Amino acid sequence: MSLNNLGKIFWTIPLLILALHGGWVQRTYCEENPMPDKQKIMDRLHGQLTMLTRTIGERSIYTPDNLKKSADYIHAQFEDFGLSVERQTYRFNNIPVCNVLATLKPSSAPAAHYVIGAHYDTVAGTVGADDNASAVAVVLETARVMQSLAKNNDQALKITFAAFTLEEPPAYGTRHMGSRVFAKKAKEQDMAIDGMICLEMVGYTCSEPGCQHYPFPLRFLGYPKTGTFIGIVGNLKSLSLTRKLRKSFKQNPELPVVSLTVPFNGWIMPAVRLSDHASFWSKGYRAVMLTDSAYFRNPHYHLLSDSMQTLDFSYMAELVRSLVLFLRSPHP
Repeated sequence: MSLNNLGKIFWTIPLLILALHGGWVQRTYCEENPMPDKQKIMDRLHGQLTMLTRTIGERSIYTPDNLKKSADYIHAQFEDFGLSVERQTYRFNNIPVCNVLATLKPSSAPAAHYVIGAHYDTVAGTVGADDNASAVAVVLETARVMQSLAKNNDQALKITFAAFTLEEPPAYGTRHMGSRVFAKKAKEQDMAIDGMICLEMVGYTCSEPGCQHYPFPLRFLGYPKTGTFIGIVGNLKSLSLTRKLRKSFKQNPELPVVSLTVPFNGWIMPAVRLSDHASFWSKGYRAVMLTDSAYFRNPHYHLLSDSMQTLDFSYMAELVRSLVLFLRSPHP
């Protein structure tokens, strides 16, 4: 056996052990947590996807007017919900761009502070329904539900809902990514963040056996062959956050979940770093990615065919409900 093969085994073993802790999770239902009305959530998600993908369309840096329209729409939505909203503005190639941030605060000292975010820009030439309008819509609807529930004056958490700009090329991987701008500023200000939840492509499902794929070595570990689950991906530092999310998501019998924890901030499995959560990993914050697994499931990834008629609105609505269960659960 060559040293090269020995090295592969060495790096694979921790992944095998950590991946197995997630596995396929069975559902139980907790009737103590009333669930928001699913059909109303689906209707609102449909309206948001229509605005982002059909009314506005492509939202790349090459269509700066549309990028601004998207930021304006998201800003207006947050304000309509009654949230405090601000913009984190900077320039890329002399074009003004911004993160849109909305805050839900408790009346007393918060039990924890979570950032829930998704990027609203697209790859050039696409309307990006799954990538990433699906996630923006889920963030917006989760914000709306949580704000409506907070009117009962029992809101325990501080929640920052973030719509990040410029996750896609040509800014991807540079200091100009919206999430990098946010995470850098948060670190400089010593902002306390108990967990960042990144939503990345959360709208596509497939039910034919073999339609769900995985990176090496996960394809050999008995994960589901169909794509009806939501994935939770975290690094070692975020293991407690991953477990808390999974525990809460178990209360929703309609949304299966698969979780994965990767060592070394995911550098030995680059596919798990391809979104905004990695910006927070790099600054030492706990962060996880919620995803339908992107191109491991969705054949429309970064193509013109990534349109809203390919999305599963029931699946997205269940994710909103699962997120609400997590945010309404006890937090130390």
